[in-house]
Amino acid sequence: MRSTAGSTTPTEAVKRPERGERIRRFSPAERMVHRATGWLMLICLVTAACLYLGPLAQLVGRRPLVATVHEWSGICLPLPFLLGLFSRDFRADLRRLNRFAVYDRQWLRAARRRLTSPQARPAGKFNAGQKIYAGWIAGAVLVMMFTGLLMWFMGLLPFISRTSAIFIHDCLAWAITIVLIGHMRKAYQDAEARLGMRTGYVSRSWAQRHHSRWLRHDGAETAADETDSG
Repeated sequence: MRSTAGSTTPTEAVKRPERGERIRRFSPAERMVHRATGWLMLICLVTAACLYLGPLAQLVGRRPLVATVHEWSGICLPLPFLLGLFSRDFRADLRRLNRFAVYDRQWLRAARRRLTSPQARPAGKFNAGQKIYAGWIAGAVLVMMFTGLLMWFMGLLPFISRTSAIFIHDCLAWAITIVLIGHMRKAYQDAEARLGMRTGYVSRSWAQRHHSRWLRHDGAETAADETDSG
């Protein structure tokens, strides 16, 4: 599909910005953490579907093997995050995600009113929706690991029944599936956001439209680094 000026269609072809027009958004370590976490999460969900849904279970078979892959992919899920803590850029982004500023509340109000202008939706490197998503998914993964371990090691906490752990685990698994579908849908609608996660760089015009506060403050330093590397 040929792209046109101002086009925002999901299938729009987005070229990598030229050196003078681009700004670094994510370091290689951050992209690897995101990619590894995504693959582990996908394995967890696919193997869970094969264990939970009868037709898939019959089609795949080998239930003990699928269960083992599911358990160990879930246990390894925090590993990319822990390794990412060795990266200064990753730690800096964690601090950004943990801060909810006044302009984030403004962004949420604008989102509820479906206002899309950069003035109505001011955002730093991460907007309010991304901050809420990151906090929710981190908490959900911890609960999933905890309930999964209770199911795996029966009697670990005798005062919590295995039935309760299974109920919470299953309900939260459905919630995570729905939220991840929404996350992927938003990513599909923004080709340049995907380009930033794939290559590490985005255009200044995109940053100005979606993350104007980041471009004015944090982006100045990364832009200088990009100029020096050229």
